[in-house]
Amino acid sequence: MLLCPKSMKVRHVLTFVTGLLESLGFAGIMFGWPSLVFILKTQGFFASFCVNTTDVGGSLVQDCTGQDEQFALVFTIASFLNNFLTLLNGLIFDRFGTLVARLFGLCLHTSGILMLAFSTPAMSMLLYPALSFIAVGGMMLLISNTQVANLFAAHRSTIITVYNGAFDTSSGVFIIIKFIYEAGIPLQASFLFLAACSVVHVLRTVFLFPRTFIPYPLPEHYKYGISCGKKKSTESEQVTFQTSTDDAPPAEDKPGDPEKTFRECVLSRLFLLLLLWLSVIQLRHYLFIGTLNPTLERLAGGDTSLVSQYINAYAFTQMCHVFCSPLNGLILDRHKRRPRVAGMSEEEADLNSAVLSFFLTSVMAMVFSICAAIPVLQLQYFTFVMQVLNYAFLYGGLTSFISAVFPTRHFGKLFGLMMALSAVFSLLQYACFAVVETVLHGNSLYVDIALTILILSSFSHPVSVLVQCRNLAARRAKADLTVAQVA
Repeated sequence: MLLCPKSMKVRHVLTFVTGLLESLGFAGIMFGWPSLVFILKTQGFFASFCVNTTDVGGSLVQDCTGQDEQFALVFTIASFLNNFLTLLNGLIFDRFGTLVARLFGLCLHTSGILMLAFSTPAMSMLLYPALSFIAVGGMMLLISNTQVANLFAAHRSTIITVYNGAFDTSSGVFIIIKFIYEAGIPLQASFLFLAACSVVHVLRTVFLFPRTFIPYPLPEHYKYGISCGKKKSTESEQVTFQTSTDDAPPAEDKPGDPEKTFRECVLSRLFLLLLLWLSVIQLRHYLFIGTLNPTLERLAGGDTSLVSQYINAYAFTQMCHVFCSPLNGLILDRHKRRPRVAGMSEEEADLNSAVLSFFLTSVMAMVFSICAAIPVLQLQYFTFVMQVLNYAFLYGGLTSFISAVFPTRHFGKLFGLMMALSAVFSLLQYACFAVVETVLHGNSLYVDIALTILILSSFSHPVSVLVQCRNLAARRAKADLTVAQVA
């Protein structure tokens, strides 16, 4: 049977490949929302929020601002829960293990897809729980797949980066559904197919994952999953391992980590500025995605075919995440390819590499925001490219920095708290959209300028990391001088 090979090396590769396919096709599909909105609008979802009004010439026109607000709110709530409930997902994963966590995530994800399949314009409100379930369930799939990197110690960081890129690339699934729909295949058939694929995910959970966790570093002769013809999982799965609890420190804890409590980490300058860096850039991305359809409609003068062309271009660029994400990994790991300065710790080397990564991410966010603010339709092609590059750098840098700077035993809690707090900040996207539609009458220029100015604050984090690096270098030089004088 393909899902239970006898060779553990084959099992490892099969686990990685199937995890990549799962991430590419299912985990992050909610971020392809603009492509789906285009279809839902043509079907009349939330059409009751459109009203008849007169334009400046006295002609009767239909104002669908209320409809756009509903679609934006659906995405706002789903993206909020996607981040805010990451902490809950992490706690479930840490407490109950891979099997229970994945089944829980798959239940949510499949339920959300089935809601989309059976929703109708008369039941438009069903879109709210549908997209939210897909978002939370998809994040659980990503969390559980990340541990697969532990099977490949020499390429661990690369695999984590690739999985994150695949998660973002899966937003292209909705554009494929859009093409299929335009070819004459009902929308319900596409979603029922996605729901049926959950059977494969369940089989993968049973045969290609342990009940608990994949440990790191990997014990010798470690085995996991169910072997064909046997009633029980392999015995080697019972290796004791805790991912982020305080009962036993992981093997990778860095010197000095026990001195830092969880409270100290949260209240540290580096954590707070990292939160600011993530929140402002993430808000810009979420507002861009959530308001892309009405923005393109305004720039295209209501030309539906032209809007469809740009939505397709946006969706195709989203599929490039899996190729862009490893670029940040190369920047973050570049110090590992050359000898470190004498006396420099691994943490200091990681910090030095992170400075360039964070700075480039902030610069790309600034360029992306400026391009999105310029009301020129043709420029949006370049905006799409910058959005993909910036988004691909954002979360890889976040994950790597938390794991490098803070104690390993607090990683799960710190990452979950970071995502939860940034989710609260991201709720401002709906307020921004409401201001644009009601106060500014659809012209988002002033809000775009305000967000671009806000992104300037994100540069405080790379500057803070650079200052930290300088302080560590000065401390190391002082220690070397003291040793030399004593000698």
